[in-house]
Amino acid sequence: MGEGSAARGGKGATPGRRAVVVGGGLALLGGAIALGESLSGSPARQPRTPGDLDYAGARWVAASEANYRIADRPADYPVELVVVHVTQADYATTVRLFEDPRHAAASHYVVRQSGQVTQMIRELDVAFHAGNRWYNEHSVGIEHEGFVTRPQDFTDAMYAASARLTADVCHRYGIPVDRRHIVGHAEVPGTDHTDPGRHWDWPRYLELVRAAREAACSRKV
Repeated sequence: MGEGSAARGGKGATPGRRAVVVGGGLALLGGAIALGESLSGSPARQPRTPGDLDYAGARWVAASEANYRIADRPADYPVELVVVHVTQADYATTVRLFEDPRHAAASHYVVRQSGQVTQMIRELDVAFHAGNRWYNEHSVGIEHEGFVTRPQDFTDAMYAASARLTADVCHRYGIPVDRRHIVGHAEVPGTDHTDPGRHWDWPRYLELVRAAREAACSRKV
């Protein structure tokens, strides 16, 4: 993780602040921008087509451009981690918040309880999801529909679909499938969030990710 480690949890980290008024109430999700994180993009060098997907199994719904920073990863920032989130909201609310420029945060992907995967930010770009600038720049963020207090929200379909997605990300960027490189939002230095929580089955999840990665590699041989 090199010299960037000084930024992880130290300078550039700030507690999560992803809040926006929805229907007269305050809705909170699990991420947020880091101190000094720019809310405006810079010109991209890599060609892009609106609606392009990085993961073939996803559907595309664009997040607000205020909720991420244009980049050219991995050319400018190597992608070294996957950060696992839980939305603390239903799918429709999560998507609506990520589309809202006032929200100031979003993840690259949202996985529904049904197993449907939605991509909202290109992996080229830096999503404001982890509450730590270094982690934002070097990770892919994956949200999971549900609540940390409800183990029933983490369905078999969700685990399987998320594992295939994470395996694909790890394969493309050469990320090891282990708990040093696939982390929960609660483990990001400087965050005040608890997701994915004690009900998230890490041994099961990593086993599914490894199996999905091995299956994908065998098909490509």
